[in-house]
Amino acid sequence: MKLVNKILVYIDDSDAAIAAIQASILLAKQFEAELYGLYVINTKALGDLVKARIFVESEREEYARELEEDADRYLRLARRLADSKKVAIEAEKVQGTPHSEIRKAVEEKGIDLLVVGVESNRTKSLREELHSDKDMAMKQVTCEVLCVKNEERMERCFETEEEGENHGFGKLN
Repeated sequence: MKLVNKILVYIDDSDAAIAAIQASILLAKQFEAELYGLYVINTKALGDLVKARIFVESEREEYARELEEDADRYLRLARRLADSKKVAIEAEKVQGTPHSEIRKAVEEKGIDLLVVGVESNRTKSLREELHSDKDMAMKQVTCEVLCVKNEERMERCFETEEEGENHGFGKLN
């Protein structure tokens, strides 16, 4: 039995997400695992902004369109990066609350490993930490979770993969 058969990378609009995409591609290649990408357009947060009167309805629609465009851009990047390493990725965008949609995808697809990018240089308040969608998802999923923090190292690993280096992961499968 292989340690990892199915990998889900959570994609958002952060540099840390790009590092998570790179790590998940390298791991999928090394484990010969199926790779899935998920971008969640946070409709709850969008609704909360309207309720708090930060946005009027017309601004909400414009912001929603911008979120869709961001999702498409990051999913295209994930597909392009996977293609550059000859790894298949099934990448999709959904709408909802990120932690709920991540948990749902893990359960429905039978995911063994969730990969998320985390910002390591940003200090969060305890309240932010407890209520972060990524943190909630990592606590709720039943699979293993890999947090990718070192964006520069991951980029170097991704760039040198063709040169036969082992990325510091060693022989995993």
